Amino acid sequence: MSKKNHMTDVQTLRQQARQHIDDGAVTAGYAADAQTVIKLLNDALATELVCVLRYRRHYFMAQGIQSRSIADEFLVHANEELGHADQIARRIVQLGGEPDFSPDSLSGRSHAEYVEGKSLVDMIKEDLVAERIAIDSYREMVQYIGERDPTTRNILEGILAVEEEHADELVDLLQGRSAEAGS
Repeated sequence: MSKKNHMTDVQTLRQQARQHIDDGAVTAGYAADAQTVIKLLNDALATELVCVLRYRRHYFMAQGIQSRSIADEFLVHANEELGHADQIARRIVQLGGEPDFSPDSLSGRSHAEYVEGKSLVDMIKEDLVAERIAIDSYREMVQYIGERDPTTRNILEGILAVEEEHADELVDLLQGRSAEAGS
């Protein structure tokens, strides 16, 4: 694939902008396959929504000594995952697609599973597994999209960074729980 090594003249940019104006943000310079990107994003949307639901359940089900701070962390993560879902849905619309919020297909499209967990430690572990899945999924999406859609790539890179933070925080919680159990 050859790289463009010159800037398009202003008159050409103006002319191109007037063509296919119903396509909104998807201009002639958009190099990715928008339908493929929309499908990837809808799968990511399902993943985020399943994670919101799992974190919310864990927030309400966290019980035991010192569970309040862990429950609060679950709620923070749930809210951040919801923010990711909103970013993804907004980008799907910008690309001319429709965000798929159908509850009937969420778990089937989600990369992460909805596992309830019985104990607080189980909940943390299940959330950590889901974050690790999300990290690998987003990393692969970023690599797949590459330079063909820098806006989507930037959105996904931002979400990936937060997912990595979540994983670090969950490992810290697990290590804290292990240290408490050993005391």
